[in-house]
Amino acid sequence: MATYTVTGGAGFIGSHLVEELLRRGHRVRIVDNFTTGKRENIEAAVRSAGAARSAGASVRSAGASAPATPDLIEGDLAELAVARAAADGADYVLHQAAIPSVPRSVKDPITSNRANIDATLNMLVAARDAGVKRLVFAGSSSEYGDTPTLPKHEGMPTNPLSPYALQKVVGEEYLKLFTRLYGLETVSIRYFNVFGPRQDPGSAYSGVISLFIKWLVAGEPPTIHGDGEQTRDFTYVANVVDGVLRACEVPAASGEAINVATGGRISLNQLLRVLQGIVGTDLAAVYGPPRVGDVRDSQASIEKAERLLGYAPTVAFEDGLRRTVEWFRAA
Repeated sequence: MATYTVTGGAGFIGSHLVEELLRRGHRVRIVDNFTTGKRENIEAAVRSAGAARSAGASVRSAGASAPATPDLIEGDLAELAVARAAADGADYVLHQAAIPSVPRSVKDPITSNRANIDATLNMLVAARDAGVKRLVFAGSSSEYGDTPTLPKHEGMPTNPLSPYALQKVVGEEYLKLFTRLYGLETVSIRYFNVFGPRQDPGSAYSGVISLFIKWLVAGEPPTIHGDGEQTRDFTYVANVVDGVLRACEVPAASGEAINVATGGRISLNQLLRVLQGIVGTDLAAVYGPPRVGDVRDSQASIEKAERLLGYAPTVAFEDGLRRTVEWFRAA
């Protein structure tokens, strides 16, 4: 049984990490300032993990007596004292805390910078000083920018088109520096358009899948920015959780940036057609101007994740969509 700190653990991806760690019997500490995270996400993660363990799900570590609920630190990691409390006694830090939005970073780069760079540097300093075994960082496919090469692989130069993307690049550079300079083991997992249950559709900055489902279930026409032929490597959240937790354990991953995705791509128009079939509607989209800072096409090479982490997607795209629609309808 290990102790994991999940920063941003009340958020979408963070709460799924919390859920799986609790299911496996680990001790979990959540750090969140609830700017974008939600307390109900923590509650849902605890309920789901408890139900899985009660039903006899396998627990990978000898943690049958592990706490059934996570500890919670409510605070801003841009304050060093909060970061030190987050790292104290932790074996692993899963640094998911961020303002994860390209449009929001374009609108308000200063607030985004504080959350995405200042907090990351504080967390690295605190993890170094506390003797944390490894810090795993939430990177982003946006770091690659609008390069025409597909699929995008980790050997390509970064080309950020937004403050958010630049902030993720800077975060990764800090990780590499702390590994070389101080010996702190770090890994950056670059996410590609993650979707799934508990993704908030109520914000203008939400992921396109959560927004599409919200509109279609409500009988409202979805909005597509641009012509809808832009493509994405949409990745169900369970695949990301698997990749992140593998990155905690594999010695060869330290100091690396690694794509975790499906290795495929689908256009927004294709996505809409699949969702129309799942939801049972033929509502047409309303098209608007492209968003500033968005890339045209994104697809991951997952060869490095396969080679270093033994990673392979466990949930297919359409299966993930069906699970997500079911969750939205039940929520």
